Amino acid sequence: MQLLDGKKLSKKIELQVTDKVKMLKEKCGCTPGLAVILVGQDPASAAYVNMKKKACDRVGFYSITHDMPENISQEAIERTIIGMNNDSSIDGILIQLPLPKHIDTTKLLELVDPAKDVDGFHPFNVGRLVTNLDGFVPCTPLGVMELFKEYDINLKGKNCVVVGASNIVGKPMASLLLNQDATVEICHIFTDDLKKHTLNADIILVGVGVINLITQDMVKDDAIIIDIGVSRTKEGKLVGDVDFENVSKKSSYITPSPGGVGPMTIAMLLSNTLKAAQLNAKEKK
Repeated sequence: MQLLDGKKLSKKIELQVTDKVKMLKEKCGCTPGLAVILVGQDPASAAYVNMKKKACDRVGFYSITHDMPENISQEAIERTIIGMNNDSSIDGILIQLPLPKHIDTTKLLELVDPAKDVDGFHPFNVGRLVTNLDGFVPCTPLGVMELFKEYDINLKGKNCVVVGASNIVGKPMASLLLNQDATVEICHIFTDDLKKHTLNADIILVGVGVINLITQDMVKDDAIIIDIGVSRTKEGKLVGDVDFENVSKKSSYITPSPGGVGPMTIAMLLSNTLKAAQLNAKEKK
């Protein structure tokens, strides 16, 4: 069993981004800029945004966070997004999800300029991903693909089971795997007999937030396990969706949780923002 070390790879990518930021500044005086919208006081969202802010500082980005109260109106958020779309110092816009129930999330995501959509949630970028064209890809599944690349894991022809069908992880993950010629199944809350599907999988990718959903008896020998889920136990310990202790005994590769996919998500946000800044710099020429 070999660990897929996302923490180590994310540091490597951060260094690469830092070097490219310096080159961009020297070449055209451009500093990549990331703007984040944070609505409400959800502790997990606030902690995640803080981690993103620190990562931006480390690589030399300009970053700004728009902290908004829980009861803010739809119109006020829309005005902020329009302002950021028109702000030449901002290359990437990120709306921290989930948003309060009274907010129309879809409308806000569609309002973001696709060229600044570094989260890859705009329908324009979703369409480009599905049709295997260049665009912005959601950061978590993109981070998983970088792990496969780093560890020379060939996806061609592999039987992959994606557990979870969210727009943020499951669906884009399946598209990325298909684009690499893998055979892909998506399982979700209404899937009958999950074990029947996972037992045939060369690669299992799970991200639903259910502790120990994937157990040793659901995994064939030498399977590759990608644990995207994050939950907190009653004792306050962060864990994933996989029974790591037992499943790792059967797997050829496995991501730890935490320390696997999580750090890669932020690394890919940096990478996407740099890409947006580079494209923006070309347009200004």
